[in-house]
Amino acid sequence: MSQELHRSVLLREAVDALVVDPDGFYIDGTFGRGGHSALVLELLGSGGHLLAIDKDPQAVEFARSRFHGESRFEIWHGSFADMDLAAGDMAGRVSGILLDLGVSSPQLDQPERGFSFMQDGPLDMRMDTSRGISAADWVNSESEAELAWVFKEYGEERFARRIAGAIVRRRAEKPFVRTLDLAEVVKAANPAWEKGKHPATRVFQAIRIHVNGELEDLQQALAKSLALLKPGGRLVVISFHSLEDRMVKRFIREQEKGPQLPRGLPVMDRQIQRTLRSVSKAVKAEAQEVGENVRSRSAVMRIAERLG
Repeated sequence: MSQELHRSVLLREAVDALVVDPDGFYIDGTFGRGGHSALVLELLGSGGHLLAIDKDPQAVEFARSRFHGESRFEIWHGSFADMDLAAGDMAGRVSGILLDLGVSSPQLDQPERGFSFMQDGPLDMRMDTSRGISAADWVNSESEAELAWVFKEYGEERFARRIAGAIVRRRAEKPFVRTLDLAEVVKAANPAWEKGKHPATRVFQAIRIHVNGELEDLQQALAKSLALLKPGGRLVVISFHSLEDRMVKRFIREQEKGPQLPRGLPVMDRQIQRTLRSVSKAVKAEAQEVGENVRSRSAVMRIAERLG
């Protein structure tokens, strides 16, 4: 398997925020091609351990090859939504959890994975190619109303209904099987193109998020992080679009506030059980990183610390 070049976004910033104890137990919930994992291992002492997780069988294979013989490292094939299963009996003992969301560069750059609207390939888009429904199966079978809902909710596409209608009319004549075929139909149905953005960008994003259950997985992972992290442990999340970032921001804010009690209840502030505190303001890539890696321009990193 080729070892595709991949630049981890906010690499140093994320790992510096994550590793609070060199001998701690850490989880990299989105291994990708191991950029963050490699730097975490550099900072870990002999007593440290890193559990990496990835849905993508190619990423898992790459991890086993890259870190073969590294006793402080293990890779688990699956979703970070199941990180509690992967971590075994480590509840309340994890020093840090890193989630680098979205699609990885190798996935985008391989036409055969079906993520790209710029290169022709089979319309797949599954991060885990060993299970689930492909983008082609979904696009060719879902109702027009559901297509429109997904495009609007997950892609924030203004012309969701118009594009969904065009897809349904075309698939009645010929089912979609290739990425560029779908991209051309979306392009033709989109009446107002955003400057500097391909007209199929939002629709492809929406399909990818839906097919892979990305937002549902994120919601589960955030909730499970609370039971896994030990007091002082860090949660570091890098998001690449507003839906993810809003979910992460809202989650941290809710945990900072603690349970919402009825007004007038005689409870002192110090008695409210809060589970997280925000460590810093949202972190974004510096101009130099954006210049070197255009995919970093939309990245937003949020950091929270588990309270005792």
